[in-house]
Amino acid sequence: MNYGFVKVASGVPEVRVADPKYNVQQIEKLIIQAEGHGVELICTPELSITGYSCGDLFGQQLLLDNAEMAVIHLLNFSRSLDIISVVGLPVSYKGMLLNCAAVIQKGKILGLVPKTFLPNYKEFYERRWFSSATELPEDASVLLCGQQVRLSSHILFRTPNCYFGIELCEDLWAPIPPSSKLALQGADIILNLSADDDVVGKYSYLQHLLRQQSARCIAGYVYAAAGFGESTQDVVYSGKAIILENGKQLAEGKRHSLTGQLLESEIDVELLRTERRMNTTFGMSSGMNNREERDSYTTIDTALITTRDFDLTRSVNPAPFVPKGPALDQRCQEIFDIQAEGLARRLQHIGTQTVVIGISGGLDSTLALLVCTRAFDLLGLDRRGIVGITMPGFGTSDRTYNNACDLMHELGITSQEISIAKSVTQHFEDINHDPTVQDVTYENSQARERTQILMDVANQLNGIVVGTGDLSELALGWCTYNGDHMSMYGVNTGVPKTLVRHLVRWVAEHHKDGSAGVAQTLLDIVDTPISPELIPTNDDGLIQQKTEDLVGPYELHDFFLYNALRWGFRPAKIYYLARYAFGESYRDDELKHWLQTFYRRFFSQQFKRSCLPDGPKVGTISLSPRGDWRMPSDACRDAWLAECDAL
Repeated sequence: MNYGFVKVASGVPEVRVADPKYNVQQIEKLIIQAEGHGVELICTPELSITGYSCGDLFGQQLLLDNAEMAVIHLLNFSRSLDIISVVGLPVSYKGMLLNCAAVIQKGKILGLVPKTFLPNYKEFYERRWFSSATELPEDASVLLCGQQVRLSSHILFRTPNCYFGIELCEDLWAPIPPSSKLALQGADIILNLSADDDVVGKYSYLQHLLRQQSARCIAGYVYAAAGFGESTQDVVYSGKAIILENGKQLAEGKRHSLTGQLLESEIDVELLRTERRMNTTFGMSSGMNNREERDSYTTIDTALITTRDFDLTRSVNPAPFVPKGPALDQRCQEIFDIQAEGLARRLQHIGTQTVVIGISGGLDSTLALLVCTRAFDLLGLDRRGIVGITMPGFGTSDRTYNNACDLMHELGITSQEISIAKSVTQHFEDINHDPTVQDVTYENSQARERTQILMDVANQLNGIVVGTGDLSELALGWCTYNGDHMSMYGVNTGVPKTLVRHLVRWVAEHHKDGSAGVAQTLLDIVDTPISPELIPTNDDGLIQQKTEDLVGPYELHDFFLYNALRWGFRPAKIYYLARYAFGESYRDDELKHWLQTFYRRFFSQQFKRSCLPDGPKVGTISLSPRGDWRMPSDACRDAWLAECDAL
């Protein structure tokens, strides 16, 4: 089972201008190589049978005859192959010559798609030789290689695994490309046969154009452009090969290669279809197409393709919330600004200049405190209006306590220390709980006592409590109901745990906050094990209650969360992807165990998310019950856990 992935290829053969026999031999080499790798669809460049730069030779009957003979050879070659091959050739129809893509499988030409938009400016003169698809009658067909073949730009091809459509080169550059309408008719993947030449800056522009179009169509996109062997009399063709999916470039070929190349990747059709269903604008656009235009499209079925298992060649990002390189700094800046602006607006609306926040010396409270200082600076408020309270308890370590105190001092806020040990001990007496029994009552009593202190101090000071809990904790329900689960504004509710660490590190490295010690303290907090510190430390004063030992590694849970919510993937597919993403880091049984944990907790803890305080959405995933995620608290989880059990 390939979980919705369709393996595709962009093939750029070496060509000889006006030598179809040689060209088809080069194409066949790429096809047989792709077939061996389990490729279902291979796209070659525009006019790949003859070469794009034939010029007035397109008017020579010998060239047209030789092109047809080359296609006959290709048909014979393909009779025993499942792979669908798309090649370019000139096709004569009732006194017109058309620049066409031929779709070939198992010895048959399934359809011919002519080019719609013919460039006739600067170095391009296609109108000199070719007619546009718009000049054809709706029922056009042509006898080619002994087969009567449908000839239209309004064709969709249906395979057992996807729908695909075709546009040619300049079609992409039109204000409304044919691919837009093909996508609205249901095409999951667009193939583009091109002969794009190279000039300075054009390739970068093309990449942006391809990303934008594949994103606008919520489609996969396979681009193959003419390469070495085309005439360089006036221009150079560098052999561009690019595969994209919904705005993301999956693979890119090497330009200016002097030999043929085959670029392969896998397009996730299931992901595309899920995204289209969730994006109601896409459905509205499809419905707005007038009926006459919708009825003008024909669907042609391909032959059955034997599905073969394959190894993914595309990368699977183990940290989907955390970009790499300079993009990470940009992501951190944007999130930090969103958090700070959200809090600043809330303070301005309420008319208060005071916030109260619990400071534990851990990652989440540190990020929330940094957001508070940024919001106060934006509003021109005195940072002493930020009241940070450290509340040591039974499990507080010296390391986190000292970091909490140091950070509050270095940032210039008002700091308080209120121990919870005495009040929680009294509470245990009141409810007749044995304090040696360190169970959920023992732990949650501490969390609720801390929240009570914060709320009451906020009332005293006419301020608000700023929450510290993050997105990952909310997904797992790793928070105490009406304890750290509650606040008056939660600045971290949209930030996953894997990104919290990077945000704190980013502030340490990029923001000089008046004290040389701030960065040092922040970096030590980043390196501190994640813990709720509700269980006493060991004899050496070290943290012994580590969150990831209890609920699992956050890098796994964030991976599960992203793929489950962003794309709606089922557990089996998430497990399949996780094995690629994490390689040798986790055994299969570990991945299965933590995936089961994720789904069990995610379903059982919805009641906590159903009454979340306000907080800013910062990314594509949000669990706000008023926004992105509206789920009943008593939804049945059996189907998801059953699939996990069967892995």
